Amino acid sequence: MSASLEKKSLDKPDEVRPFKDGKGKVAVFTLGNHTMGRGEFEPGWRWSLHVKPIAGTDSCQAAHTGTILEGRMVVKMDDGSEMEYGPGDVFYMPPGHDAWVVGNQRCVLFDVTGVAKYAKPQ
Repeated sequence: MSASLEKKSLDKPDEVRPFKDGKGKVAVFTLGNHTMGRGEFEPGWRWSLHVKPIAGTDSCQAAHTGTILEGRMVVKMDDGSEMEYGPGDVFYMPPGHDAWVVGNQRCVLFDVTGVAKYAKPQ
């Protein structure tokens, strides 16, 4: 069986997963065997406060690969190393991290590897 072309609108995701306290959401899109997402993280968002209660793990266990479209985010690994990402940065964030929005602008990103189970209630 051959693959077929697919197209979806950013305005019509397959699923939307809200974060705790209205601090953002991830819009999930599945195309073929791939799941990707557009994350919107509001100022004040922090994984350990707004996704940890949903995920039920001590730190984020998803591996994320994507790009930052707007805003800034810091990711801190369980080993203490950290990195800040901003607009135009392409990223890889391995499992085992916390993250938070920097400043007063929301952070918007595309993630092409870590969305299948991200912020999905157990």
